[in-house]
Amino acid sequence: MEPERIEYFRNLLQERINELLGEADRTRNVMTGAGASAFPDPADRATLETDRNFTLRIRDRERKLIAKIREALERIELGTYGVCEICGGPISEKRLMARPVTTMCIACKSRMEDQEKIRGV
Repeated sequence: MEPERIEYFRNLLQERINELLGEADRTRNVMTGAGASAFPDPADRATLETDRNFTLRIRDRERKLIAKIREALERIELGTYGVCEICGGPISEKRLMARPVTTMCIACKSRMEDQEKIRGV
């Protein structure tokens, strides 16, 4: 892959990680802020807890995505970004645009998903 495109993906990944970390900070500030649990009504308190649980599930998914982004940034540094970890072939730029953290080309990923369907995973 051309150095300009690698730099484009590095910036894309770095922007995404900064965005996710910002969201995590905002969530932490909202959940620990004053008055966050000042709902005397049980129904309001239940709604608050449901919303908090939902938000925490989202942040957990984002935490996992942050780890994948960091791995992708590491692959950029190592010079292996855009190379399929299964077959060693190039991952298409179109696929990287859709999923910048991917580690497999579309053919290998499709094959893996077909095998998972057969096994019932």
